[in-house]
Amino acid sequence: MISPRPVQRQRYPGSIPETRHAPPPPPPIVPTMTRGGRVIAFIEKYCKVPEGGQVNQPIRLAPFQKKFILAIYDNPRRTRRALLSIARKNGKSALIAAILLAHLVGPEAKTNAQIISGAMSRDQAALVYKLAVNMVRLNPMLAALVRIGHSAKVMTGIARNTEYRPIAADGSTAHGLSPVLAILDEVGQVRGATSDFIEAIVTSQGAHDDPLLIAISTSAPSDADMFSMWIDDATRSGDPHTVCHEYRAPDGADLLDPAAMEAANPGLGYFRNREDLEENLKRASRLPALEASARNLLLNQRIALESLWLAPAIWKANSVSPNIEFLKRATTAIALDLSSRLDLTAAVVAGRDDANIIQLLPFVFTPSAGLEERARRDRAPYDQWVREGKLIMTPGASVDYTYVCEFLRDALRDLGVNPSTVVFDRWRIDSFKQAAQAAHFMEGATWIECGQGYKDMSPRIEYFEAKLSEGQIQHGGHPLFNLAAANAIATRDAAGNCKLDKAKTTQRIDPLVAAVMAAYAVGEGEQQTDAPFLSLI
Repeated sequence: MISPRPVQRQRYPGSIPETRHAPPPPPPIVPTMTRGGRVIAFIEKYCKVPEGGQVNQPIRLAPFQKKFILAIYDNPRRTRRALLSIARKNGKSALIAAILLAHLVGPEAKTNAQIISGAMSRDQAALVYKLAVNMVRLNPMLAALVRIGHSAKVMTGIARNTEYRPIAADGSTAHGLSPVLAILDEVGQVRGATSDFIEAIVTSQGAHDDPLLIAISTSAPSDADMFSMWIDDATRSGDPHTVCHEYRAPDGADLLDPAAMEAANPGLGYFRNREDLEENLKRASRLPALEASARNLLLNQRIALESLWLAPAIWKANSVSPNIEFLKRATTAIALDLSSRLDLTAAVVAGRDDANIIQLLPFVFTPSAGLEERARRDRAPYDQWVREGKLIMTPGASVDYTYVCEFLRDALRDLGVNPSTVVFDRWRIDSFKQAAQAAHFMEGATWIECGQGYKDMSPRIEYFEAKLSEGQIQHGGHPLFNLAAANAIATRDAAGNCKLDKAKTTQRIDPLVAAVMAAYAVGEGEQQTDAPFLSLI
């Protein structure tokens, strides 16, 4: 006699079916629960801790995790992008694994849907996959509903033919995929404003009416990095389709301040051991070389792992826009950093007002040919800045100095600004001077040579630092200034002199170098310089 087939019952739409052969079911989930409530209930009733001291115990979400889930799924305007920035060891990867399972076989499962998790390295991508696999194996009910393909690293939800796979920036790509859900792990590791890997994932979701992108990561090191720009845009714009939760210690907080620890680590007592965190921060306070890393990883602050020249908070405090009416009346100087003909050429006008405040007006040039390629190389949205008028294109495949001189001549004349001094680095200055003569640019001005070594740059950097710390620089928050300030690294010689080291930064800092030279030229320090004066004619 053939025994009857086990009867399946559905608890709520999208939930896990149960059979008479399965273990006793947990208490039923309330049908009137919200989407977010159903996701939370699924995770806490069916997902178990995949590893560690509490392995095989039911997951108990921390309050900050529940808050994030409810904000995503109960948003009446429908969430399309969700950002969670938090210090390390606060359960990020496990939360990603649990959420993707809710979309694979839980209340958010959709027929034939694709789900991906993306990471910047194979190891990080494999970690999320391993955690999801372990969660499935620890619960027989999940194991009966998920087919695991180890060779291809694919998990399939049998009931609705949903599919999940991890992908990595240094491995497979998102090309050919169409995920309704994409969860990004540790995208704070992306340096610069863009990433081909992330863009491929975002654009691959275009076929869906209701796609969801979730990014969970420790903070990026600088304001100019992609994850920081996403968070800042979400904060400024108030986009109703974006959820943004950021947990970080206040800028300038003491390493051992308990309030700072808790601000960046809401998982304390749930996933993060307080004694271990305190011990790591105490060690960093004793060893200055570890401070930057501790602030970034443990306090979730935007601090580069290398020693940046400028503190982000101080730079932001000086972001007032320059007063063009004042620059018309003031004695001004213009500084040039010509760099390579294929990169950025910067010209910065500076003036000092009666309150001793230095006002900066930048002009930044780049060749039109190869703009998109350089944007990808430098991981900066050059094309967007060109459209906004923040970056000026010159014709051809290299920076055309004749075009630069004519543009500056006309722009300064239209503004009514008339610099009396030109400060320059000797790199390619002969070619620039010939173009200036042909364009009748800066005729009669005093030209001052400024080398880029320790001797010439050290007093200028110290002067600029002092003015910034006193809140006496107005740079207007120009995006190319911000990019440079977020990446500039200063090095020192044995005598304590300093210079900006272009070789150690991953981004272009030419506008900031020109700003430093221009500020010193109109400041009190320039009156004491021994730099030679050169006449254009």
